[in-house]
Amino acid sequence: MGCGNTKPNQLQLKKSERGHLSVPAMRSALLIQRWYRQYVARLEMRRRCTWNIFQSIEYAGEQDQIKLYNFFAYLMDHFTPASSERNLISHIFRDNDLLRDIEWERYFNYKNIEIPDDYCGPHLTFPLTTCIVTELVEAFRNKQQLHSRYVLQLLGETWKLLRLLPNINHVSTCHSKEITICGDLHGHLEDLLLIFYKNGLPSMETSYVFNGDYVDRGKNSIEILLILFAFLLLYPNDVYLNRGNHEDHMVNLRYGFTKEVLGKYRLHGKKILKLLQKIFSWLPLATVIDQKVLIVHGGISDTTDLSIIAKMDRHRYVSSLKPPKHRRFLAKSKVCDDDSDVEDAGAVGSVERRRVFSLTHSSPSASLHRSMQQRRSLQSSSGVEEELKEQRRQAGLSVEHQSVCSETELTQAVEADAEEWKQLVDLLWSDPMTLDGCVPNEVRGGGCYWGPDVTEDVLNRHHLHLLIRSHECKQEGYEFCHSRRVLTIFSASNYYEEGSNRGAYIRLGPDLIPHVIQYQATRTTRDLTLRQSVGRTERSALRALREQFFAHKSDLMSVFQQYDPDNTGLISLKDWAVAMETVLHLALPWRVLRSQLVNSTQDGMLDYHSWFRELDITEPNKELAHTNVLETLYKHHSNLETIFRIIDTDNSGLISFEEFRQTWKLLSSHLKMEISDEAIVDLAHSIDFNHDGSIDINEFMEAFRLVDSTHHDMGNSMIKAPS
Repeated sequence: MGCGNTKPNQLQLKKSERGHLSVPAMRSALLIQRWYRQYVARLEMRRRCTWNIFQSIEYAGEQDQIKLYNFFAYLMDHFTPASSERNLISHIFRDNDLLRDIEWERYFNYKNIEIPDDYCGPHLTFPLTTCIVTELVEAFRNKQQLHSRYVLQLLGETWKLLRLLPNINHVSTCHSKEITICGDLHGHLEDLLLIFYKNGLPSMETSYVFNGDYVDRGKNSIEILLILFAFLLLYPNDVYLNRGNHEDHMVNLRYGFTKEVLGKYRLHGKKILKLLQKIFSWLPLATVIDQKVLIVHGGISDTTDLSIIAKMDRHRYVSSLKPPKHRRFLAKSKVCDDDSDVEDAGAVGSVERRRVFSLTHSSPSASLHRSMQQRRSLQSSSGVEEELKEQRRQAGLSVEHQSVCSETELTQAVEADAEEWKQLVDLLWSDPMTLDGCVPNEVRGGGCYWGPDVTEDVLNRHHLHLLIRSHECKQEGYEFCHSRRVLTIFSASNYYEEGSNRGAYIRLGPDLIPHVIQYQATRTTRDLTLRQSVGRTERSALRALREQFFAHKSDLMSVFQQYDPDNTGLISLKDWAVAMETVLHLALPWRVLRSQLVNSTQDGMLDYHSWFRELDITEPNKELAHTNVLETLYKHHSNLETIFRIIDTDNSGLISFEEFRQTWKLLSSHLKMEISDEAIVDLAHSIDFNHDGSIDINEFMEAFRLVDSTHHDMGNSMIKAPS
């Protein structure tokens, strides 16, 4: 896609015309050319720095989420069942394993939900028709909402269909048929609608593969899901959905989808979310086109084996962050019917949960041994046999007709489960790298980084030519790597900020040569010049970075003072750059960013006290609570909101003072820091505006959100800025 309508040959002079140019004119042309190249290079450097800021902050948040989940799992393993901390979060580890098909259908029954006479949204009848689904798309385009009765009915039908699909979908092209592959959408409905406008709605003539991450971050995740599920039901042989790492209820707690559903469907939101948990766990994991092109959300690793992936019980992984409960080791008992949808109903209780920095890189047998020792001490169990019996009783299984497996058999089963889990996590969380090898993805906290040699090995081993994946936002919407054998596709344009990136999708015909189509969903962004677009996104990235500085003010101040032993209030710019990386761990080019983050220096020395005052961050409600509590709130804003959402079990959006206190105690345990009850009580009373003894979660989080005081001015001036 070009930036204008000027043809290339108009920019080049013919040889005969160049001959008539004078020497001064030629020199002027060369100077202009050199200046323009330098100008474009500077813009490109600014754009790349901006991109690094956005991506570093995003990945730091994902790693934070995994660390918080690991902390919750630690509580489940090490605290007694009666402990208050364990009780707070235990419900997120329950998978409702013991409900059979008929019980699930009864729980999600939509028939007793009445539709009011004044409802003016779309109506659904089943089986769906092209007309009905088209009207649904138009209704969402016009910002109408589908009634919860229809939502539950549509989700129920989707669940029934997904359970019939294999783990790996196999798709074939023909001479007159192209397949369209879309990457992450992340709640950006305008991007999905633009793809349909440019490429056509899904049909028997227009097949689609959607490669996961439909939800979170954007405002219209539920609408995207309902549209895709409707087309899946209408054209089950022409629409294919892969699971992404955000199709996970634990991730949704942090990144907005849970909040979106509960906000739009207050009365039945909890049931909708519960049913979506099951649907996410039943989404296929990969798609293969003509036995030559593999499509997965994240990527692969040096141990990726499609035969293992094809055989695994994918629905056991309600959350990819969580190892599943171990399967019943003796199938002879047949306690449950083979065809019943019991999510591991015969499962022995979770004997161990591995928690390492990158989720799946650990020794399962060692973890099993430690976990058994812990559980023996907590439950006063005399051995593995008694423990397994007790777990079978808790699961409602017959003990008399089951022989107890040995510890060796249990260890083998655990290792098999660990390998299977690693296969799944690698598919959903991994990223490619330029160097050979395969290493833990410690930036995200899950999956791995794999190199060109791994791509070559895995593709050749499975007789494949190309790997198409998503998972990473790319400035142009797509990117080839590994000698063009790996293609990343990302379909959410304006992902970080308006103008930050294009979206793209792929058309793949019988020749299996990918044709990439790029787009920008926002008209105002398309009208901006390159300079305006770079400037706009750069300001947004620097604003997010300054908020990070303010949230880590105490830590930064402490490191600054280490470089200032004489307490002069001054440090060198080199020490400033080292201190920034030491505290924030964002792997950013601080020396390059220095000119945009540091306004003034004295003979190469920075007055760091003045620098903090110049950040232009509005600190809300500064007088309301103790300083250490406020800084903890700013720094761990997302973690705190995640814990609030977990504790709010009835999804009312309100928590009591006692739940508020328990939330802070849980966070302080996670951070290994002390927060006094007095400080927590003061904070609770300061936000209870109507004095009813409860706290509105949304109001609380907004009241303590850091705000850049120049945000609105910068946004307006940027739109009006001359090119």
